[in-house]
Formats: sequence, C-alpha cells, structure tokens
Amino acid sequence: MATHYSELKWIDELKFDAFQNGKTIRIDANPDESVTTGVRPKALILTSLAGCTAIDVIDMLKKMRVGFSEFSIKVSGELTEEDPKTYQTVKLTYRIELKDEADRSKVEKAVNLSQEKYCGVTAMVRKFADLQVGIDYL
Repeated sequence: MATHYSELKWIDELKFDAFQNGKTIRIDANPDESVTTGVRPKALILTSLAGCTAIDVIDMLKKMRVGFSEFSIKVSGELTEEDPKTYQTVKLTYRIELKDEADRSKVEKAVNLSQEKYCGVTAMVRKFADLQVGIDYL
C-alpha cells in the first residue's frame, strides 16, 4: 500500500508552507486575497482534481496517438453556506484543441476512463460534491 506524506509549517498570521517530496507550496488564508502569498487550502482540492485527471487523460491520449496542440482544465467549486463550508458542486471542464476532429471519440473515452476508473481524486470529490464534467473543443 502506498503512503503519501506532507508536512505543514506555520510561517506567520495565516501563512503556512507545505512540504512534499522536496517541494514547497505556500498556503495563505488571509481574508484579503489581494495580499495573499499563496494558495487557499480548499482550492487545492480543485487543483488536485485537475492534476489527477489531467495526468490520466494526457497519458491515454498519447497512447491512443491523439494529436492535440492545446490542453487545459478549468475547475470551479461552489461552497455551502453553512459551516463547515464544503464544496457542494464542482464543475470540471476539459479544454482541448485537436489536430484531427475525428479523435473526439478518443478524447471522450479517455475522459470517461479517468472519471470512472483511474482518478482517485475524482472518486474522493464525488463523495462530498456533485461533480459536473464537460469537454470544450477549441
């Protein structure tokens, strides 16, 4: 069984540095977002979701020999009103520019496999939020 580790160190006010595999991520929950020096902890869940499924999809598209020139994922999350505020709805949109429009079915297959079988972060997010998935072809 794989085990992941992360360490968090308080810097000052609501700033922390998270250390993982020799890399540092600054977390900052200052209410004034114009002066924050890092990312918000809840939003990291959305980033993790995008990263997990992107790895799956890109890996599959390469194996399927799908040519594309652009790929990105947009994620937004709607929080509940009551505390503890959690994501109730998460919208995930894959954005891809294909070299051959005939490859759309391969893109859809890769996205479905990631969403239904491979992406562990997707499985976790589905336990607490309505996950809505779409694909925009550029």
